[in-house]
Amino acid sequence: MSIIKKCFDTPLISQGEIPALFFLKLRGIKYLRPPPTYPDIQMPEHPKPKNVPKVPMYPHGVKPPKMKSMLHLLHYPEEVHNTLIHKQYGIMAVNGGRLKIEHFDVIKNTLLKKLDFKRMFVIWRVDAPWQAMTKRPVGLTLGGGKGNIHHYCTPVAPNRVIVEVGGKCHYDEVKYFLKVIADKMPFKARAVNQSLLEEEAKKEEEMIERNMNPYTYEYMIKNNMLGCHKYVKKIDYKYFGKYL
Repeated sequence: MSIIKKCFDTPLISQGEIPALFFLKLRGIKYLRPPPTYPDIQMPEHPKPKNVPKVPMYPHGVKPPKMKSMLHLLHYPEEVHNTLIHKQYGIMAVNGGRLKIEHFDVIKNTLLKKLDFKRMFVIWRVDAPWQAMTKRPVGLTLGGGKGNIHHYCTPVAPNRVIVEVGGKCHYDEVKYFLKVIADKMPFKARAVNQSLLEEEAKKEEEMIERNMNPYTYEYMIKNNMLGCHKYVKKIDYKYFGKYL
């Protein structure tokens, strides 16, 4: 304490002025935790993201078919690919939308720059562009049938995992650029990890258990209260107002 008093009793500090070079040396034992080793994680043979074809491959002599808009693939939530296979990290869609080949390139190029593939890997959780989108030239008159195929895209449903990142790494290492990629998507997306998804599922179960109101949206639709079947959407008969 005598050393500290001598330092702070200098005339410069007593007058309210702190010298430019002022150091106080302290000694002590620091206990640093060793980094985790991740013994249960096995690296795949090809850790880098695979190349995504711009156009789907059809057999020789088959004309590429023109398709409808298929809006039901964007509105109804994903029921299969809504969890992380490797129980680590990834990007999940919040709303439905369509991914073009440009969005696949953005995801791939960002991950190739940021990831250390000696201890990390990436897998795609969505299909390559397969849905044909047509477009008519500007200035044409009405009629003449459906336009020509302009590009291909991949429809993504809500809660669909787009890409998954894993390996011998912590979530803090990949959290930043996963959020950057999620913000560049044409629909609302977010960066997730396994613990976050488990907490959300647990909170949802607790809300259902603690609900004291017997007149839930599900009860009202099943009992046709106030004749709600006249104006309720088809999706509400299955999900009861959970998805718009």
